[in-house]
Amino acid sequence: MSNVLKERLDKGPVICAEGFLFELERRGYLTAGEFVPEVALENPKALEVLHRDFQRAGSDIVEAFTYNGHREKMRVIGKEDLLEPLNRAALRIARKVADSKPGNLMAGNISNTNIWHPTDKLKQAEVRAMFEEMVGWAVEEGADLIIGETFYYAEEAYTACEVAKASGLPVVLTIAPMAANEMAEGVSIVDCCKKLEELGADVVGLNCFRGPETMLPYLKEIRKAVKCHVGALPIPYRTTKKEPTFFNLSDRNGCTCPSPHGRTFPTALDPLYCNRYEIGQFAKEAYELGVNYLGVCCGANPMLIRQVAEAVGLTTEASRFSENMANHFMYGTNERLPDNIKELGDKA
Repeated sequence: MSNVLKERLDKGPVICAEGFLFELERRGYLTAGEFVPEVALENPKALEVLHRDFQRAGSDIVEAFTYNGHREKMRVIGKEDLLEPLNRAALRIARKVADSKPGNLMAGNISNTNIWHPTDKLKQAEVRAMFEEMVGWAVEEGADLIIGETFYYAEEAYTACEVAKASGLPVVLTIAPMAANEMAEGVSIVDCCKKLEELGADVVGLNCFRGPETMLPYLKEIRKAVKCHVGALPIPYRTTKKEPTFFNLSDRNGCTCPSPHGRTFPTALDPLYCNRYEIGQFAKEAYELGVNYLGVCCGANPMLIRQVAEAVGLTTEASRFSENMANHFMYGTNERLPDNIKELGDKA
């Protein structure tokens, strides 16, 4: 079987939009805290519109929104009976959108289950079974690849990789180490990625939890350590060496109305948002390292995906509306702009 993902990556950059949770919560279709993708059943058009917005912005992969759509999350909200319908609905929406643009790929998705335990064999078997049913539905609904993402336990990531690989489809497996800067069992970030490559992942790397500043140093190490393709999908928030993930980011500007739950994550991160130029610079630097699988995770919006695509030399459908400050009424250079208005720029 030909590996269309690897063939595409061998030729150049491939863009993948993630971050559906935050964006759909902002749009009013998902509950913060629970973050369960019921939107696929309750408001399928809203999900389709977001997929199409990301597609226009340059995403080559339409990733089915099944993140947190696993059996345990559905139990938490008391809707386990909706598990398979939700997964199949999300996969079919993604397939429909991918099919509308020649060359787009549709990805099935599995992710951290939040019940993995390093010594509990029953929990480990339960997690494997959850992955197997989700990957099975993805294959039946015509996925072109499987994405496993946001794993902070190394062994859970390995299990996800094994299950995804058994599908016969190309596999992307990205991890999300927390603030200890290693996997939860103490496995190093680089060693985890090396093991994932040994298990057959076509792309290994990092997604979520970390912004550009705290993701890029590890990408450099991973790129040197593996032969397969590397993936990079940061959050668009200003994490630092002192605060390497967005879970414990502090609002250093002294917010006058803090969140009722006492932390910026996940609903008061707005003042810590990266601008488009920071995301573009990250994509450019990662690409120059040899990272060809690029995107943005939680906090992503279509404008940032367009910025990533353009930073690596791609022109997207949405590039029609990329920045053109030359025609701005006060800061532009167009000859029709009156001098007396432009002179107000520094005083505005």
